[in-house]
Amino acid sequence: MILRKTNSRTRPTIRKVRTGPALRPLRHRLDPARVEEIPFSAGDGVRLGLTRVDSGDRDRPAVLLLHGHTASADMFLLPETRNLVDVLLDDGYEPWLLDWRGSCRLPYNETGGRYTYDDVALHDIPEAVARIRERIGDRPLFVVAHCIGSLTLSMSMTAGLVPGLAGVVSQGVFLTPKLAGRTSLRMTVAGELLRNRIDHIPVDFRKVGLRSKYTPLFALASRGAGCPDPTCQILHNSAWGSGASLFLHENLSDATHDRLAELLGPAPLWILPHLRRIELARSVVRWHDTDHRYRALPPNALDAAGRIDTPVLLLAGSENGLWLDSQKLCHEVLAHRQPQLDVSYTEIPAYGHLDTFLGRGAALDVFGHILEFLGERR
Repeated sequence: MILRKTNSRTRPTIRKVRTGPALRPLRHRLDPARVEEIPFSAGDGVRLGLTRVDSGDRDRPAVLLLHGHTASADMFLLPETRNLVDVLLDDGYEPWLLDWRGSCRLPYNETGGRYTYDDVALHDIPEAVARIRERIGDRPLFVVAHCIGSLTLSMSMTAGLVPGLAGVVSQGVFLTPKLAGRTSLRMTVAGELLRNRIDHIPVDFRKVGLRSKYTPLFALASRGAGCPDPTCQILHNSAWGSGASLFLHENLSDATHDRLAELLGPAPLWILPHLRRIELARSVVRWHDTDHRYRALPPNALDAAGRIDTPVLLLAGSENGLWLDSQKLCHEVLAHRQPQLDVSYTEIPAYGHLDTFLGRGAALDVFGHILEFLGERR
């Protein structure tokens, strides 16, 4: 299915909020006075983004939203559809959004210093939680996390770095990552063949041009594609060259489809060794085994799952073309190894990976499951 371009005259008004030179502005249709950008850096000095949406009621439970790698807080604020922030506000919650160091609103994936998922689990998430708790006091704090945001959150939780959460919704992957065999193989081969040539895979062909070193990657991604948009091809048809698929094409609105290069950024290749180690272990494992600065993190998060002290809802689209049935596997493994934990699993029919948040029908098909879980524990 080829999505047509949306007439710009029919799109909702989009307001931009400036956050400083390091952060690209968020796009949304909220009153700018309700959107508070909070200066925030991790303990290792890395500049991050933390945003609070004023609900107008200081007694509401707070919900921290964690994006996936190369995405950003924008994925929860889509102005062209009814988004997760809209739904949370209407249901009586105060949304908080963290742009951790893998956000495409920040420069680190393309030009910044290298990092691993250990840094996100040790610094970004726990320190954001601590900052939010300074503001909300003893109000309940929930987390809704997507993809790598959820995977790194699992490491923070099993390290005991974010105790006392009221509940966690994990989308796509949590403690037991599982990739298709061809995806794992391509990641391994790409990491070995390309690491001395390029350090990231872009998604916007307009920025790199036809005569760039990235052209063969876009050409490979276009094979068998049903959409002529190069950005869609490298994401939907290839997932940055891995051969996986990030969403069901028909679930995106035209406006969201046209914004894919803004919503998802370059994928750094230097993160692949950690991701490969995680996938081969079929568990979230620490990268820095000999660096004492990371000793707070467990060597293997699945082995430390008994430290999880909050209810967890595992969400996944039935057609997840990236992480396959990782969430179902996680539910089965935890039910066997840690039966005392409060962990449930919900599968969303006819959804992939990213479209569980970006899909035009997500407010009807997905967000109700999130609200039901939060409502039972608020």
